[in-house]
Amino acid sequence: ENRDSELDNPFGVELGGIMYGGRDGKAYVPVQQSFSWEHGIICYGAALETETTFATVGKEGIPEINAMSIQDFISVPLGQNIRNNLAFGKKLKKPPLIFGVNYFLKDLKTGEYLNSPRDKHVWVKWMELRVHKEVEAVKTPTGLIPRYDDLQKLFKQVLNREYRKEEYVKQFTIRVPENLAKIKRVENFYREKVPDTPEKLFHILNQQRKRLLKAKENFGNYIPPDKFNQE
Repeated sequence: ENRDSELDNPFGVELGGIMYGGRDGKAYVPVQQSFSWEHGIICYGAALETETTFATVGKEGIPEINAMSIQDFISVPLGQNIRNNLAFGKKLKKPPLIFGVNYFLKDLKTGEYLNSPRDKHVWVKWMELRVHKEVEAVKTPTGLIPRYDDLQKLFKQVLNREYRKEEYVKQFTIRVPENLAKIKRVENFYREKVPDTPEKLFHILNQQRKRLLKAKENFGNYIPPDKFNQE
């Protein structure tokens, strides 16, 4: 059967990973792992943006904060919710890994999506491998991303198709200007609309800004993944 053998385990199962994902056409890569629990909660959860569609507001492509993709359903003040998440992670002996996923990245020139709907099967398989420490990753300013060789194998195993290096470079190039703009939008949102925002959020975002600016100084605005080192 297509079910896990632990489905009915009365003691539960260990949670190895958490995914946060929005509709981001310009900034984040398709899949990445956070450097830490705090980095994941802030940069992939609290900073999560979803671009509007014509059906929702009559305008398309406007990024809006939707913290952790559940902002409308959070029953406590948003700043308190972020503090709760940060505090929860500190209590865990082995915090789950946190991943950011983005199935809606577009080519900046053509506006075409860089991923097919089925690619998410590969991203999930890669996350599973990371949870079990079976593959290495590339360290970028925004997170840990897959190596090309690992994705090449996974695309063949999971989707039975060739995954070209050109695809990898387009999908996982770090877009410094777009990521810096994202940080600015997120900071503005929390400073203007969430008065109880923990200072830790601004600290983590500023750390990410510094990493991006340093990478820009070394490699330029658009940085292919092979410019970065493995973790």
